[in-house]
Amino acid sequence: MDIKDIRKLSDEDLKKKIISTKEELFTKRMQQANGTLEKPKELYTLRKTVAKLKTVQREREIEEARNNG
Repeated sequence: MDIKDIRKLSDEDLKKKIISTKEELFTKRMQQANGTLEKPKELYTLRKTVAKLKTVQREREIEEARNNG
C-alpha cells in the first residue's frame, strides 16, 4: 500500500486494516515455519505495510492531542 492511499483511510478503516494485515502476517509466518511459504518477500512487504499504517495512526493521535491541548 502506498502512504498516500493509507492517509485517505478513515480512522476506523485504518484500525481494521492494521488488524487484517497483522493477521495476514501471522499466517505468512506460520507458513514460513512450516516451509510452505512461496514468496518470502511477502513477510517483508507486510511488515512494512504495518509500519506505515501505525505511523499514520500515530501521526493522527499526535495531531489530535495538539488540537485538544
